[in-house]
Amino acid sequence: MAMPQKKAKKPWMVLIALVLAVFVGSIIDQQTRLLGINLYNLFDLGGKLFINALTLVVVPLVTSSIIIGMAQIATESQFGRLGFKMFGFFILTNLIGILIGVCIGNLVEPGAGVISTITQLKPPEGIQGSGMISNLILEVIPPNILAAFAKGNMLGLIFFSLLFGYAITRIARKNLQMHFQFWKGIFEAMLRIVHAIMYLLPIGVFCLATKIFADAGLETLKPLGHFIWASLLGFILFAFVAMPFLLKFIAGVPVINYYRAISPAIVTAFSTASSSAALPISLECMEERAGISNRICSLVIPLGTSINLSGTALYNALAGLFIAQVFGIELSFADQIVYIFVALFISFGVAGIPGGGLIAILTLLRIMGLPLEGLGLVAALDRILDMFRTTTNLFSYTTCATLIAKSEGEKFVLSKKAYDV
Repeated sequence: MAMPQKKAKKPWMVLIALVLAVFVGSIIDQQTRLLGINLYNLFDLGGKLFINALTLVVVPLVTSSIIIGMAQIATESQFGRLGFKMFGFFILTNLIGILIGVCIGNLVEPGAGVISTITQLKPPEGIQGSGMISNLILEVIPPNILAAFAKGNMLGLIFFSLLFGYAITRIARKNLQMHFQFWKGIFEAMLRIVHAIMYLLPIGVFCLATKIFADAGLETLKPLGHFIWASLLGFILFAFVAMPFLLKFIAGVPVINYYRAISPAIVTAFSTASSSAALPISLECMEERAGISNRICSLVIPLGTSINLSGTALYNALAGLFIAQVFGIELSFADQIVYIFVALFISFGVAGIPGGGLIAILTLLRIMGLPLEGLGLVAALDRILDMFRTTTNLFSYTTCATLIAKSEGEKFVLSKKAYDV
């Protein structure tokens, strides 16, 4: 029971760290010294160490997570046609979330005009290379997987992990179990390390944000507010415009019945900010109140809470653009096409684990060559928006379950007979 208490305190600790960063960053500059120590360089070092700590676990965490997830999916006796439909709708809803995030980022520009005037912060060279679609495609299928591991080529690792996770389900059962337990052990070990790193999140946020405020001053506070309301706008558009559109015009079900059916799960997801905590209620709502069969719910809902987190995908896509704008980096149309593709690919990587959102954003920044220092601003707001993001995720996988049920010909989906219990 100690873990929930610690988690409950963490948002306040991160907010306190952000407030301290605003104060300290506004009174120091790049030459400020204390006891002969350059404070700016000290905070820069602390921020880089925190990013390095997160980067340290990215490769083994993402690889093991995808391999065991793919292995679990591919060994499901019900997979077949149902599984392909599920993946299709998962990809569709994640892509919709990412597109909403990118569109809002371009229209609202929450991070525009902050430190673009600082001459020492120039767009990194990596952004130009990332704009070459052919180079990006070549990264997806690397010629040497060991080199991809060493270089941290996340696109290649994700693709290889998907293939490997599927391939081990086609070998002898004894060997399958050995592989599965091996990768599960690695995943659990990496998860422990991520938990430990998350305890240092307030310190990491303080160091990263202090450096940014020292560069840009209090002007940085304005885009933080813009980013919050831009994120909320994105969540609202996804949950109350995009998903109802799919339910109405693809599934042909009464949207109001859908909201009534999942209302207990919405309350649970928002209050706990945990997809895992909302899972039992989500299953009950979709089976008992929405009238969807256990055959579909038992496959789609649990997997959805792990890999169909469209609210997180939306948030990550918006966060990456926000960081680019804060640092005065302009992404061309071609760059943004690549950005959408990369964000979609990453959305199936590390979602659903503690700290997974930050790792996903960090991975997105690295692939696109964007400044990793901006992670501090996003990390400071991550917990604040977590309740809304988790609730948006709920709309995603429950909508997918409904779409699949209707495509399978189930008759009582979201009928009055189903939800009026």
